[in-house]
Amino acid sequence: MKNVTFSLGVFFFLTSLLAAQNPKGTILALSKRDRTLAIVDPATLKVIAKAPVGNDPHEVIASTDGKIAYSSTYGFGAYNTLAVIDLVNHKALPSIDLGALRGPHGLTYVAGKVWFTAEGAKAFGSYDPASGKVDFIFGTGQNRTHMIYVSEDQKRIITTNVSSGTVSIIDAVPPRQIPSRGAAPPAHGDWEQTVIRVGNGSEGFDVSPDGKQIWVANAQDGTISIIDAAEKKVIDTLAANARGANRLKFTPDGKLVFVSTLFNGDLIILDAATRKEVKRIKVGHGAAGILMQPDGSRAFVACTPDNYVAVIGLKSLEVMGHFEVGQEPDGLAWATVR
Repeated sequence: MKNVTFSLGVFFFLTSLLAAQNPKGTILALSKRDRTLAIVDPATLKVIAKAPVGNDPHEVIASTDGKIAYSSTYGFGAYNTLAVIDLVNHKALPSIDLGALRGPHGLTYVAGKVWFTAEGAKAFGSYDPASGKVDFIFGTGQNRTHMIYVSEDQKRIITTNVSSGTVSIIDAVPPRQIPSRGAAPPAHGDWEQTVIRVGNGSEGFDVSPDGKQIWVANAQDGTISIIDAAEKKVIDTLAANARGANRLKFTPDGKLVFVSTLFNGDLIILDAATRKEVKRIKVGHGAAGILMQPDGSRAFVACTPDNYVAVIGLKSLEVMGHFEVGQEPDGLAWATVR
């Protein structure tokens, strides 16, 4: 019996040790000043490791399997690379050269590809890690194409265009038969862009979990534009007093909307149904990147001037604490090991 007890004890110890070494989820946090990516244990909020990511990192995203992270080197168009980080071995890999696609900023990872905006080129594109090539480029014709959303079926792409004060909705169009000479239509079909005027400084945005609405934070106006995703038109503009708005995120259940502001460090919380302000939390002197924990328990807000990340309880809507990842934190992401 003692041998069985000892064996079970060893088993649980080893299981706990392996779980600690290979957490199912980790927080990824960029430090703009240090030019590093911090990998953070969400249970202890301690930094597990750091890796270099190059000049002026702004946004970060993880691959679906949680093994690789990609960071944009922005510089308002001065740079043209994506940093690549091995999240298993905690080291930097060779960066991705985007050529003329300068000023990469917004990132997402869909269907095995890295999708990115390129402000300097007024465009967005996708990079295929399997082929090692940029395999798609689309010019929006809008100034400072900044953040990006790609639907899981890759049939809809949305960007905010800061200096134009617009949102681009790009929808896939089914292939059409070309009448002349009876030529076959292109296999990929075509794309149709709808440009929607929102507010000045349209930057942070999010799509509601049900896909029906697009909420856009307008930094210069301090307003929030709400777009009907099906009709592709603005249905409401909220006087949210959110000047300097940087990022906007829905909670996982879609009930609340968080808006961070760079000017005064306010985190504004709105009710998605009533479109009314629920609470305004002072998280620091300037708030930037927002990350929602997938299980809906916490939110994380990068407070760039304060050199920490604030932790917000999604039930209490209170600051639960802070943790440090380096100087001038900004972009945040969640990596799930599969």
